[in-house]
Amino acid sequence: MKLKKWIQTTAMATLLSASLLTPVASAEEKRSIADESIYDVLVDRYFNATNSNDDSSKTDPKDVEKFAGGDFQGIIDKFSQIKDMGFSILSLGPVFATETYNGSSVTSYREIEPNFGTEDEFKKLIQFVKDNDMSVMVDFPLSNVSENHEWAKDPSKASWILEKADGKVRWDLDNEEVQQALIDAVVDFISTYGLDGVRLTNMEDADTDFLNEMIDAIKSIDESIYVISNSESDAHFDAEYFNEVSDIFRYAFKNVDEDTADLMKYFNAFAKGETDIPAQIMIDHINSDRFLYTAEIYPPTRLKMVLGAALLLPGVPVMQYGTEIAMNGKAGPEAHQLYNFKTDTELKGYIEDIQTLRNQSETLRKGEFNLIQNDSGLIVFQRKSDKENWIVVINNTSERKKIEIPKELVGENKEIRGTLEGEIFREGDDGIFRIVQDREVVEIYQVIDEQGINISYIIALAFVYIIFIAFVVALIKRGKRQRSKAE
Repeated sequence: MKLKKWIQTTAMATLLSASLLTPVASAEEKRSIADESIYDVLVDRYFNATNSNDDSSKTDPKDVEKFAGGDFQGIIDKFSQIKDMGFSILSLGPVFATETYNGSSVTSYREIEPNFGTEDEFKKLIQFVKDNDMSVMVDFPLSNVSENHEWAKDPSKASWILEKADGKVRWDLDNEEVQQALIDAVVDFISTYGLDGVRLTNMEDADTDFLNEMIDAIKSIDESIYVISNSESDAHFDAEYFNEVSDIFRYAFKNVDEDTADLMKYFNAFAKGETDIPAQIMIDHINSDRFLYTAEIYPPTRLKMVLGAALLLPGVPVMQYGTEIAMNGKAGPEAHQLYNFKTDTELKGYIEDIQTLRNQSETLRKGEFNLIQNDSGLIVFQRKSDKENWIVVINNTSERKKIEIPKELVGENKEIRGTLEGEIFREGDDGIFRIVQDREVVEIYQVIDEQGINISYIIALAFVYIIFIAFVVALIKRGKRQRSKAE
């Protein structure tokens, strides 16, 4: 079996070196958030590069409620883990001074959490990420901060407080002074550190006009700065958020043959070109149970299926740290485990393969969308442009499936070639392309000019066999000579 694998691999390497495969288009138009994919990380839970910034009274990796020690330098040290998966935006969560490891009780809108590092170390991380061709986004909570927040301790700002409960403070977001202070704070923070994006959180019932004013103020720094949220809103965010999205994905992919009727519910408008604002695609998030907490059968395969859909459907993929190592757990500290860098890398490689295609092909990100089939776990759709034509098949069923693609979707003298598994399908006598795909497999097919019999591959394969046979013959002759000398 190993010999066969070696021969096939060598032959394919020879074939690829001749550049015989159809290249993926790489020309780029002006980027929008639909071109991006976001990796969400909790700084404290990633990697502890130095103990010098660990507050002994707050840090204990064995206590899930306390800080674990992760810091800005830790992200730099392990950055290749994120970069290699092809994400374009690193979202750091809240980085303000906080009483909790996950930044849910911030005490300032100016100071950086010392357990994460210094201001200079934060700037160093931002520059490092940008130097590696990625962008940086942070969370900015508009309310529900610690009762020890610097504003809450200022007597002159007593009227800014709407409510105090359970150690938290809710700002009066209808108060014009509060609104202006929040706008000034977020603009100052983004400007000071040169951030590429911000996620507004804890918006509660913030007025849409106020949110739009804040968004406009942020965009006045640089129009290319992305502004998103983790709450539903009618404000002019760059990407929409819908509470139900993660639940739809969770239950559609927890097992095979599940109902997938609602899968396009929040993506149809963008897919059909009815809006230029895409939705965030999240299989879970920092405040939810992990996807695997719901999964009912083999976790690695479940993750491959759901991530294949999340990375390829029209929208903005947002993936929580640790998903690539099958992190599990109920919402809260159990779901926020310390990252384990010793886990298997197969799922990382799978994400990288899909993201490589997505990043290189504008068509896969923003091309014309055509939903061909969506029935109880079998999802088939097309992404098409003047340059490229792709067919994506997500077979999250319990059976091997035959998918019929009419010639009018493929074109004349074409064939369909899988990019992950490598299978080729050609037009039948009746003008139908019949793709046969195994159960629980995601494949991205590219429509290319018909190649006919691949003579180059056959020659390459024959060449490898000849080399191998010659090698075996040489070994036999050498063995005979050594035995003759021994006699």
